[in-house]
Amino acid sequence: MKKQTRILPQLLLAILSMMATPVVMAWTDKPVKMIVPAPPGGTMDVVARILAEQISADIGQPVIIDNKPGAGGGIAVHALMAAPADGQTIMVTASNVLTEIPLVMKAGFDPLKDVKPVASVTRSTMVLVGSPSVPAQDLKGLIAYVKANPGKLSFASYSTGTSSQYAGMIFNQKAGLDLQHVPFPGSPPALVQVMAGQIPVMFDGIATSLPQIKGGKLKIFGVASKTRLAQLPDVPTMAEQGFPDIDFNNWVGTVVASGVPAAMVDKINAATLKAASAPKVKERLAAVGFEPDTGLTAGQLAQSVKAEYDRNAAIVKTFNIKLNQ
Repeated sequence: MKKQTRILPQLLLAILSMMATPVVMAWTDKPVKMIVPAPPGGTMDVVARILAEQISADIGQPVIIDNKPGAGGGIAVHALMAAPADGQTIMVTASNVLTEIPLVMKAGFDPLKDVKPVASVTRSTMVLVGSPSVPAQDLKGLIAYVKANPGKLSFASYSTGTSSQYAGMIFNQKAGLDLQHVPFPGSPPALVQVMAGQIPVMFDGIATSLPQIKGGKLKIFGVASKTRLAQLPDVPTMAEQGFPDIDFNNWVGTVVASGVPAAMVDKINAATLKAASAPKVKERLAAVGFEPDTGLTAGQLAQSVKAEYDRNAAIVKTFNIKLNQ
């Protein structure tokens, strides 16, 4: 009887240990590849590197960042789909990557069928920023400046068919402007031109713009969201300034190819959320302008992708947006 008494606690501990290891066992002893559909320094790259460092520490394995910018994220999604469906290759992306480029080109993937959202980590909001050389201190002044220079000014975006372009097109229409669209392969190269004064303005993700705003290298004219940002509490939203349709904020998190088994998806979800909940990760994300957003289930994320896709399809149709614009 005493022998059984000793065995039962040991058995219980073994069972509890097995239940407590899904995060550790999310991947094998091989390095995890984390694809990023943006160049180094871009919005999604910032999140990916913070997340990768924590996941690597949690699982005791390297997490290798693989930047694949271009085609509005299409190149990265194709790389994800081409990898073995074993969960060793994941992607950190903003939801808009799945809901934009397939609407303006033959992307070769169906964002509603070929990719599975796994877990959201944070939320990124767009802001309207401009060159320090722009002679305007607020949105009203910016609009007056553009109208005083018809046909001479432009706005940058981080690729045709992205929310950076959508926001600019809506701003043009609603404010009665004629800013010409100039696309770039990612946020960093576009910002270089804006900061240099070659292009007056652009709508950009807060993570890449915030350091430049704080450093005085960019002016900010509004937040493209219905609520103000905690990092910039004195900057009014576009809605407050008469443009409620300019509302662009996206969740950023992990996704996998649709062929990855459900059990592995659950483990990657657990590993992602564990890393996102680390105080150091929260602090680092907040410092660069991100808001925490880990409350949605995988099913809810899939629903949000569908809703965003439908909204963007309506924008593309309204403005007749094509890849060569």
